[in-house]
Amino acid sequence: MNPLPRLLLLALALAAPLPAAAPAYPPRFTDARAEVYKDAGGVALNLHVFDPATGPRTGRPAIVFFFGGGWTSGSPAQFEPHCRHFAARGMVAITADYRVASRHQVKPVTCVADAKSAVRWVRANATRLGIDPRRIAVGGGSAGGHLAAATATLPGLDDPADDLRVSPTPDALLLFNPALVLAELPGLDLSGFGTRVPEERLGAAPRSLSPAHHVRAGLPPTIVFHGEADTTVPYATAAAFTRLMQAAGNRCELRGYPGQPHGFFNHGRAEGKYAETLAAADEFLVSLGWIPRR
Repeated sequence: MNPLPRLLLLALALAAPLPAAAPAYPPRFTDARAEVYKDAGGVALNLHVFDPATGPRTGRPAIVFFFGGGWTSGSPAQFEPHCRHFAARGMVAITADYRVASRHQVKPVTCVADAKSAVRWVRANATRLGIDPRRIAVGGGSAGGHLAAATATLPGLDDPADDLRVSPTPDALLLFNPALVLAELPGLDLSGFGTRVPEERLGAAPRSLSPAHHVRAGLPPTIVFHGEADTTVPYATAAAFTRLMQAAGNRCELRGYPGQPHGFFNHGRAEGKYAETLAAADEFLVSLGWIPRR
């Protein structure tokens, strides 16, 4: 009997539930407001907006986060701590909901469409939100990191109801153990992880959903955080994506963390690197001139 391709196992692992301490769904925030960015067949999809308490009310940088959970589960509350940090640093910080398989019976191609809709909505409403539309960062973890990268790299896959005149491409990317390679990539040795994720699982051809296959010049500055002991999304995929980005002339920095597994960046994770990765993400945005050095 032929074994399942190991990247199919990767996809199934990404779809596994988050740990027992995972944030609850739906999220409850006492000091963030919910903005509906899309009505998807009667499903209201929210962006949870954390505004800075002080500082200017216009022209502010923003960051939008997409949660992980294998395109199957998860909660916007995953990135609440990150949002609070960046709101305190003067950014409009947003954690986004999107449709997932367990709640809405959708496939990853639909998750990509929702992510693009979310970024378009933020840019289209930038003036009302007090945001500079040319300084919108997008971040995410695991499958959410895939969605963040997808908004910058993947052509098409748009919601037909979107205003395609508004760009979904962010101005910076912050990716935490993201899924970046979903199809065979020449020269990439995945050491047993195989090279295929089936179209049936993804809802579209794997290559069309694979950010690494759509790297080109002119992509936004990017930082990638990845545990070198990640057995869910191999570190080698992040390294391959980074090489492709740099070869195309894009700014892309890879921060590898020896001995760290998948999800190591999350707040409250025992032996994790939340504070360290958050500080590096902060420094990355400082380097862009978006927030002041402390």
